[in-house]
Amino acid sequence: MKKLALHWKIIIGMVLGILFGFIMNSILGGKVFVTDWISPFGKIFINLLKLIAVPLILASLIKGISDLKDISKIKTMGLRTIIIYVGTTLIAIIIGLTIVNTIKPGAGMSLDTIEKIKLKYENDAGVKDKLVKASAQKITGPLQPLIDIFPTNIIKSLGEAKMLQIIFFALFVGISLLLIPEEKAKPLVKFFDSLNEVVMKMVDLIMLFAPYAVFALMANVIIAFDDTEILLKLLQYAFCVVGGLVLMIGFYLILVKVYAKKSPLWFLKQISPAQLLAFSTSSSAATLPVTMERVEEHLGVDKEVSGFVLPVGATVNMDGTSLYQGIAAVFIMQVIWPEGLSFTNQLVIVATALLASIGSAAVPSAGMVMLVIVLESIDFPQELLPIGLALIFAVDRPLDMCRTVVNVTGDATVSMLVAKSLGKLHDPKPKNWNDNYDQVK
Repeated sequence: MKKLALHWKIIIGMVLGILFGFIMNSILGGKVFVTDWISPFGKIFINLLKLIAVPLILASLIKGISDLKDISKIKTMGLRTIIIYVGTTLIAIIIGLTIVNTIKPGAGMSLDTIEKIKLKYENDAGVKDKLVKASAQKITGPLQPLIDIFPTNIIKSLGEAKMLQIIFFALFVGISLLLIPEEKAKPLVKFFDSLNEVVMKMVDLIMLFAPYAVFALMANVIIAFDDTEILLKLLQYAFCVVGGLVLMIGFYLILVKVYAKKSPLWFLKQISPAQLLAFSTSSSAATLPVTMERVEEHLGVDKEVSGFVLPVGATVNMDGTSLYQGIAAVFIMQVIWPEGLSFTNQLVIVATALLASIGSAAVPSAGMVMLVIVLESIDFPQELLPIGLALIFAVDRPLDMCRTVVNVTGDATVSMLVAKSLGKLHDPKPKNWNDNYDQVK
């Protein structure tokens, strides 16, 4: 097992977790055992990844900017990063809307099925929680999202893991370091450089536990979904989402091949541990430390690029989530509000989903919270919102896992594109002794 590549270990853990969860749920009736004695190990793993995500963003951004030496490089890198992120997000939304309008998964769903789903999930605590969170995130003014970027207390922002505020503070500190004499900035730069190295080593150590954690996470996912009849009714909708996500990954691979001049299969092989963790944790933020390690050491992206592009991407680049929001919104409308399916409303969905992806937290099920805001932007009837969420609630968790994979893959792709455009893409130099991936020749 020590000679086995990390992504194979994670895949084995994932498969065994699915089988174990199925056996315990359907054959042995051990749902409580999995919840009480297996699931906690998965939660511990996610907590460890989240523990190092904030210091990693802070250290890598400050160190990356201070290494640029020239403040004009920030403008160049930042502008390219934002333009590419916005472009890929727009493409993701368009792909999603094209698929859902072509296949029309919500058309013709029987009233009996709708009523069954409504009775099962409308009063579910999870549905109500999403509505409450969405209500709390409603924009109180046109510039409120801009105001929210600027923290009043960075310690509080760090404690609450408010990524946009942390990114702003890191950018502010990094730029300030460039504007003071080098001898005065050097001690602080060395501190953050050392902190970055320590956190990356912590990633290596945490990843040794990854296969076992993925086993626990997948077992818990399987025992959480046991209503086969309703899940089958929603398969067409789920296939639309998954199909769109697959097409989006295909688009990334084309960019990697055409612009970065790298093999798509090689790219997938190197980034696969981050993708598998994204699938297991449903959190771009929790996966960020691993994504940075894979991109820097296995894709060959310079640290000053990955240290800027990836933390920003984990917060503002949600291609998979945006694609899902487009499909989910139209699917719900096809089922319970077909009169709202106008071209104008779908243009509003595109714009709102794009903005929502920027404000969407990189945590599990954040996309469903932002979906409420997307629906409200087209004046979706308030009384139908709980039913709309109930329609897709049963399959949201597995789809959330899938769209997080796309989010992480998109971040890695954009980091390669930006690095290539700046001449910062080189042959990878993996440091992790536990992996045996082939390097690019």
